[in-house]
Amino acid sequence: MDHILVVDDDANIRQLLRDYLREMGYQASAATNGAQMKQMLGTAQIDLIVLDLMLDGEDGLDLTRELRRAHDIPVIILSARGGLLDRILGLEMGADDYLPKPFDPRELLAKIKVVLRRTRAVPGTRAADANAFITFAGWRLDARMKQMSSPDGVVVSLGGSDYRTLRTLLDHPNRPLSREFLLDQVFSKSMTPLDRAIDVCVSRLRQHLKDSAREATLIRTVRNEGYMLVADVGYEA
Repeated sequence: MDHILVVDDDANIRQLLRDYLREMGYQASAATNGAQMKQMLGTAQIDLIVLDLMLDGEDGLDLTRELRRAHDIPVIILSARGGLLDRILGLEMGADDYLPKPFDPRELLAKIKVVLRRTRAVPGTRAADANAFITFAGWRLDARMKQMSSPDGVVVSLGGSDYRTLRTLLDHPNRPLSREFLLDQVFSKSMTPLDRAIDVCVSRLRQHLKDSAREATLIRTVRNEGYMLVADVGYEA
């Protein structure tokens, strides 16, 4: 049974979501603030976190960034600020999805199912083994640990959305992939083609790969099409 942690300073929302998720067959817990959340992460196995951005006296974006640095747990952000900039900032901090308030619990449930399924799936068929290593342009990706090793041996950890973006590009090397296709593979189908989430992920990957946007040689922007990873890709058990 998947364990969902709801972090929100609104008691009504905490109780509503906790009760609803339990009715839907999940184990559900709730925390009022970041301190309670961290305490629960140290004592329980959490499979997904639903995090309110506007906690009393705390910055949900900072908490999201801390979560991404310390844990490989998917995060869905809730916020009364539903503007494009807030969504982009949340995704930049490493969130896996975003839902503006007010919302229908059924929509949140759908996103939870998609994110859990997506984060557990390994894209592609040539490297279906989650223990496989993938090599490209001198880099080596550990699919199990979601870490890259540079040609110089520097290890880079990837957040969930960045990892899935890279895996999708690696599974289709030397072939332009549309932003719509990448959005569908990496994020939920509720994303629109105008959403900049994929651009954010590609930008972060380029920074990790030292592949500047202006002189990109690994992840190239293909005008009127999308992005293309240019490299020979190999697979190791």
